[in-house]
Amino acid sequence: MATKKTEAKTVTVKQIASPIRRKGDQRATLVGLGLNRMGRESTLEDTPSVRGMIAKVAHLTEIVEK
Repeated sequence: MATKKTEAKTVTVKQIASPIRRKGDQRATLVGLGLNRMGRESTLEDTPSVRGMIAKVAHLTEIVEK
């Protein structure tokens, strides 16, 4: 029986603002997304939990189209 490989959808997020003077939970969310410096990009699996994290720090990040 052959197995089908399905590629997981991904989303690339770029940090566009500094977490200085932000709440600790927002800083922790950026670290959870793999971001910790302005201009850094991270490619993550597109899941509801990741989308929620992106929504929480939407003012500090942007989704990169590729």
